[in-house]
Amino acid sequence: MATHNDLGRKGEAIAKAHLEANGYEIMDENWVFGRAEIDLIAYKNKTIIFAEVKTRTGNSFGEPEDFVDARKQRLLADAADEYIYLMNHQGEARFDIISILYDRNNNYTLKHIEDAFWPSAT
Repeated sequence: MATHNDLGRKGEAIAKAHLEANGYEIMDENWVFGRAEIDLIAYKNKTIIFAEVKTRTGNSFGEPEDFVDARKQRLLADAADEYIYLMNHQGEARFDIISILYDRNNNYTLKHIEDAFWPSAT
């Protein structure tokens, strides 16, 4: 398996542990709809949270969260709409980004950006 895939899976495991430690219930992991994959789907306070996890080993090309571009946001929104429909969820929903940045010593910083974006309908 490619190293970047290993890093991504490691980041998703860290993000899942972070959410659980903060009272979120994990509903699904790596949920796929069409061409979109939602890394983590969680639930807290009657709100479904669609979390995109970005893990990087450096920020010379930008912060990890900078890689959730408008195209990715639209794909996530389409998948989220389908998930909400399938679950018949009547409450709130939001999109979070969990950014994990490793340094040279294999230490990481985690940034949980709540309500990071709401894709516009285009």
